[in-house]
Amino acid sequence: MSHHIAVIGGDGIGPEVVQVALDVVRAAGVSLDAADYDLGGSRYLRTGEVLPDSVLDELRDFDAILLGAVGTPEVPPGVIERGLLLRLRFELDLYVNLRPFRCGPGRHNDGVDFLVVRENTEGAYAGEGGFLRRGTPLEVATQGSVNTRTGVERCIRYAFGLARSRDRRHVTLVHKTNVLTFAGDLWQRAFDDVALEHPEIATAYHHVDAACIYLVQDPGRYDVIVTDNLFGDILTDLGGAVAGGVGRAASANLNPSRSGPSLFEPVHGSAPDIAGTGTADPRAAIMSAVMMLEFLGESEPASRIRKALAESDDVAGSTSEVGEAIAGRI
Repeated sequence: MSHHIAVIGGDGIGPEVVQVALDVVRAAGVSLDAADYDLGGSRYLRTGEVLPDSVLDELRDFDAILLGAVGTPEVPPGVIERGLLLRLRFELDLYVNLRPFRCGPGRHNDGVDFLVVRENTEGAYAGEGGFLRRGTPLEVATQGSVNTRTGVERCIRYAFGLARSRDRRHVTLVHKTNVLTFAGDLWQRAFDDVALEHPEIATAYHHVDAACIYLVQDPGRYDVIVTDNLFGDILTDLGGAVAGGVGRAASANLNPSRSGPSLFEPVHGSAPDIAGTGTADPRAAIMSAVMMLEFLGESEPASRIRKALAESDDVAGSTSEVGEAIAGRI
């Protein structure tokens, strides 16, 4: 069968790495019916549009969305992030942000293999807050963290489901319950309730500051981490550094209920300073495409691409040359 995929190449190196990822997927024998969408900083600078309602409605009908990277230095911070990335997460109910971290033989932290499940639609990124007396010496700014029992619990349940499919069967909740006594209490109670339903899965709790230390000193202690939106954003960037750099980190923004498409993207930014030079590493985009295939049920070709990626870990060359080397080993 052919999968109906929306492709958002975006800005900077985004179109380059996403094209290589698509080439590798097709080399594995997967049929994609791909439609390109011009979204990102460049479109905003040309038209003043970020994500028109008509385009959002079209995106709802795809099986999945593959995104390269968005953002340009000329666009003020927050415009593309809130208007495109966060809006897609909220509108499509992409409530799980899943980021895998794995270090192969011969690399720093060899053998490390853990997943971070980040709640993706609530917390400090929900947009609650505002200003009083803005621009005056008595200005007040508030930014609240929005946590619902439904939103927290469904994310935790997803983390336990992942842990059940892994060898170590361990889930760690990361939060700051000693200071964030309301949001943290809700997360801890929901976590404890779900844990009671899964006696076969071991659990732990770490404050987020302690988790940052452990990720640097002993990342191998983790199997599956579940955490809120803000802490997850920070921990996953640190996880990328621990596992060899965010340039090789992949991610999935998932709608597990499949009421709409899920979105898959490399963690790295648009890197406009190297755009067009052919020096961008496409591995994060390829791994994001692998996660897309797994979510679409294409487990066999996804497994072959994973194997080819692992065998090509030390391959050097241009963006296209790395992609060709990986495709050649599938």
